[in-house]
Amino acid sequence: MSTAAVPALPAEHPLTDGRTADSPLLRALRGERTGSRAVWFMRQAGRSLPEYRAAREGIGMLESCLRPDLAAEITLQPVRRHQVDAAIFFSDIVVPLRLAGVDVDIVAGKGPVLGAPVRTPADVAALPSLDDVDFTAIREAVALTVAQLGTTPLIGFAGAPFTLAAYMVEGGPSRDHLGPRTLMHADPGTWRALTSWAADLSGAFLRAQIEAGASACQLFDSWAGSLSAADYEAHAAPASTRAFDHVADLPVPRIHFGTGTSELLPAMHAAGATAVGVDYRLPLDEASRRLGGNVPLQGNIDPALLAAPWEVLEQHVRDVLRRGESAPGHVVNLGHGVPPTTDPEVLTRIVELVHEVPQ
Repeated sequence: MSTAAVPALPAEHPLTDGRTADSPLLRALRGERTGSRAVWFMRQAGRSLPEYRAAREGIGMLESCLRPDLAAEITLQPVRRHQVDAAIFFSDIVVPLRLAGVDVDIVAGKGPVLGAPVRTPADVAALPSLDDVDFTAIREAVALTVAQLGTTPLIGFAGAPFTLAAYMVEGGPSRDHLGPRTLMHADPGTWRALTSWAADLSGAFLRAQIEAGASACQLFDSWAGSLSAADYEAHAAPASTRAFDHVADLPVPRIHFGTGTSELLPAMHAAGATAVGVDYRLPLDEASRRLGGNVPLQGNIDPALLAAPWEVLEQHVRDVLRRGESAPGHVVNLGHGVPPTTDPEVLTRIVELVHEVPQ
């Protein structure tokens, strides 16, 4: 990616003025292997950090996400502590639902809960119009964050339409996701309308973050692993493509990540991603083979090993690095999010190790 001005982004954008264009993260996502390796961690800004717990004391999750000063501070905390190569915008996949006017809250110990599920044609028809969703708080938080990140890129974040729609159908968290899996077959027209609405919301959410200063974006499909490959391609991938289409004209890498998605990787790439995140279940060299050997990868340290003895974890990290060399570019990450019980010093030590190993 050239450091020359990019007309599709504002003049003060970190990619337009060149601040982040040649960062380790952007180089890896472009399939380049020059300089140091890039590493960051999903859920790096969160409960594993004592400074996060202090900053959020007495403040609800959604309020934390929608207060620009607080969201920026939480986003920056792991960059300061761990010296990771990217910040991930502190948010939640249901934040855009709240901004659109949907009755949703994040209940401690349970997760996102909707005031009423969305399951019928009438329910979908009653969803708010997306024409006037106000992303001002998100743009302000991103701008505050980017102003302090310097040459470290910010990654914008949104939930993939399938996962967002699945929450809406279930009305909250679910183990088996039977509701959305039934709806997509029993009433495919309603399912398409719901996932199209969710795609437009997630896409607009991503675009707001990128225009405000994010240098890359990630669409996170945490529940896609519940689908067969055929169901994913027929009933989920089209909506992910629609979400990515909202930012396809912007010169930023697009990462697509899901859990339990080893059989879905080619379809997830084809949905509009330029790089694919791989969870801990599939070795990176096999993931690269399934993707034809020409797709930059992200992943995939097993979060369970973060609590193992260092010699065990170090061997695992080195194995991940070795297998990641099969891809044209590799962003080191976990194969899922940082567990809240993780010792922060372990993450810092992983970053140091990754930066020490030549590529």
